[in-house]
Amino acid sequence: MVDSWERARRILEEAGLDPGGLAHLAPLTGGTYNTVEELRLTDGSRYVLKIPPPAAVPGLRHERRLLVAEAEFYRSAAGVGVRVPRLVSLGDDFLLMTACPGDPWDDSLTARETTALRRELGGQVARLHRVTGPGYGYPSGALGPLAPDWRTAFQTMFDAVLDDARRYGARLPRPADAVARTAESAYGALDEVTVPCLVHFDLWQGNILVDRSDGGARIGGLIDGERMFWGDPLADFISLALLGDIRQDEAFLAGYREAGGRAEFDTPARLRLALYRAYLDLIMITETVPREYGPDRERWLRETVAPELVAALDEIEALVADPAH
Repeated sequence: MVDSWERARRILEEAGLDPGGLAHLAPLTGGTYNTVEELRLTDGSRYVLKIPPPAAVPGLRHERRLLVAEAEFYRSAAGVGVRVPRLVSLGDDFLLMTACPGDPWDDSLTARETTALRRELGGQVARLHRVTGPGYGYPSGALGPLAPDWRTAFQTMFDAVLDDARRYGARLPRPADAVARTAESAYGALDEVTVPCLVHFDLWQGNILVDRSDGGARIGGLIDGERMFWGDPLADFISLALLGDIRQDEAFLAGYREAGGRAEFDTPARLRLALYRAYLDLIMITETVPREYGPDRERWLRETVAPELVAALDEIEALVADPAH
């Protein structure tokens, strides 16, 4: 059995920090893949330590070397002033970063606070999308090297999760081959993307920290960047409006546009958004098999996420048949 304190002290020492200063270690909940621990030192500094699961633990194809991607996200985002953890040290079996102030976004916010925060968040995400990469796809190399164009990269990503769904026998609302055919009919819209931008792809409320330390409410940090890829900025709009429609989020879009972000919803953009919705829905449905979430999660996926996947596929088919739809 792993001694968490001994492991944390070893990693602190490797990072040039005093291992004897470790005063507090506690697991952080909310994640679904890595082991995450909060470390506090006697000098008051706070760190977050991530440990990946053993290689033998089953997962999806794109989930290999996620901590490499997360480290890339923090380095890149910090360079444009986005509030993220500071990378301290990265090893084959760990990621050590500073802790951001605040707690995960929850339902305790007032309507006024929510509007202001969504506008602030829009500005943060627009800055994130100013960062460009050397190619398209996952920087971890889990699905191979970066691609020279977005269509190639995304088709590789989409095909990989469909292969996972087949391999694990995931309960998709439509056969995997039919899903692939529908997606392929819309891939031409991906050619609109000509610059590989930094995409978090997991910006649901649990990965957005709200800091109230000065009495008000502000964005404390964007965390858990392990799912990042280089691609289309529009892809971030899916988790930002999880199971919803970003076009209804006027405050976020105002902040995004004010900070220089482009948010247009013509037919090619709507096709791309539907593709990204389908991709995320497929991930959510498929990952539940190797992770053995249990009947409650499976019921939620069947009743909530599966219909969303069908709706995304239906939208693709309607837009392909009638672009003016």
